Amino acid sequence: MFFHPMDFLIIIAFILSLWAQFRVRGTFNRWSEVPINSGLTGYQAARMMLDRNGLHDVPVEPVPGTLSDHYDPIHRVVRLSEPVYYENSISAVSVACHEVGHAIQHSVHYPMLTLRHKIFPIVNFASGVAPFLLIAGFLFQATGLIGIGILFFSCAVAFQLVTLPVEFNASSRAREIMISEGFITNEEERGVAKVLNAAALTYVAAALISLLELVKYIMIFTQSRD
Repeated sequence: MFFHPMDFLIIIAFILSLWAQFRVRGTFNRWSEVPINSGLTGYQAARMMLDRNGLHDVPVEPVPGTLSDHYDPIHRVVRLSEPVYYENSISAVSVACHEVGHAIQHSVHYPMLTLRHKIFPIVNFASGVAPFLLIAGFLFQATGLIGIGILFFSCAVAFQLVTLPVEFNASSRAREIMISEGFITNEEERGVAKVLNAAALTYVAAALISLLELVKYIMIFTQSRD
């Protein structure tokens, strides 16, 4: 349980995750210093993008913190961190439009986002219970508990895998609209891509860690049954 060959791959994935988090902050800070030619702030870009997609009733609100930006599907609100909300940099507009991308997904019932919303209650419960079942199963060598723990943990992994196309699609929508609506120039698209790709890498790394951990637990479970 504690020292398994899969742990080496998990450690590598964990290092990748740390590097991804470091990179997203570094990339965001770098392009935060580059003003956008259109002069739009994150709020203005988000508001325009929402309005031009018929989402006049979706508000855009500032929230404290850095990189705390998100779309709230329950209250249908785009919430932007204060640096993104008020600044007119490439980073600010990129992040703001990405979050609006989620609002657009919601309005058009993007299948993967709909699936993520539907399985969230199950995942929220399963991810909280899974660690206790796995620990108890390994300590008491109870293969039944391990099996149930793996089943619950697989729900959390499935959620992270479903999240990947949701995030990539939101970024793709954002980039297309930013160009077509003239929010950015062709030259600025490079900076936008760097900001959005750096953020996407954090989701990839997190999903990879969870997937490797799931494989590890399945291997241990199979070996214990043999």
